[in-house]
Amino acid sequence: MFKQIVTLFRGAVHDEAEAFTDRNALKILNQQIRDGALVVERARNALALAMAQGKKEAEQLERLRKRIGEMEAGAVTALETGKAELARETAEAIAVLEGERDTSIEAQERFSAEISRLRASVRSAEARLRELRRGQLLAATTDQAHKLRSVAVQPGPSALSEAEATLARLRDRQHRIDLTDRAMEEIDVSGDPCVIAEKLAAAGCTPQRRASADDLLERLKAKAEPKAGKA
Repeated sequence: MFKQIVTLFRGAVHDEAEAFTDRNALKILNQQIRDGALVVERARNALALAMAQGKKEAEQLERLRKRIGEMEAGAVTALETGKAELARETAEAIAVLEGERDTSIEAQERFSAEISRLRASVRSAEARLRELRRGQLLAATTDQAHKLRSVAVQPGPSALSEAEATLARLRDRQHRIDLTDRAMEEIDVSGDPCVIAEKLAAAGCTPQRRASADDLLERLKAKAEPKAGKA
C-alpha cells in the first residue's frame, strides 16, 4: 500500500510539473533562447581567440623560417671562408631553430583544425539560434492570438456585449421619445379650428367665403324692394 501511495505521489508531482511547464512554456523558451545566445557568443569569442592565436603562431613560424634561411646562408659563407668551427656552431643553432619551426608548424596545424571546427560549430549554432528566434516570435504571436480569442469567446457578459446592450436600450428610449413627441403634436392640433379649416380646404370641403356678384346683387334687390313699397 505504501508503495502505491509513493507512486501516486510521484505521478501527481510529475503531472504538476508538466502542467507548470505547459503554463510557462513561452517564458521557459525565452530564457532558454537567451542561454543559447550566450553559448553562441562564447563560441564566437573562442573562435576569435583561436584565429588570433593562429595568426600569431603563423607570424612566429614565418620569423623562424626567415631566421633559419639567414643562418643557413651564414653557415655556407663560413664554410666557404674556411671558418669550420663557426659553421658548426651555426649548424647547431639552425638545428635548434628547426626544432622550434617544426613545433610551430605542428601548432599551426592544430590551430587551423580547431579554427575550422569552431567556425563550423558557430555557423551551425547561429543557424539554430535564428530558427529558434523565428519560432519564438511565431509562438509569442500565436499565444497572444489564443489569449485574445479566449477573451472574445469567454462565457458571461463582456465589455463589448454590455456596450451593445446599452446602445440598444438608448435607441429604444430615443424611439419612444420620438413617438411620444409626435403623439403630443397630434393632440395639440386636433381641436384647433384653423387646423380643421386647413384640413377641410385641403380636402375640397370648404364653402366659398367670398360671395359672387350675382349673390350680392340679389341681396341688394331684396333690401331695395321693401323701401319701394313704402314709397
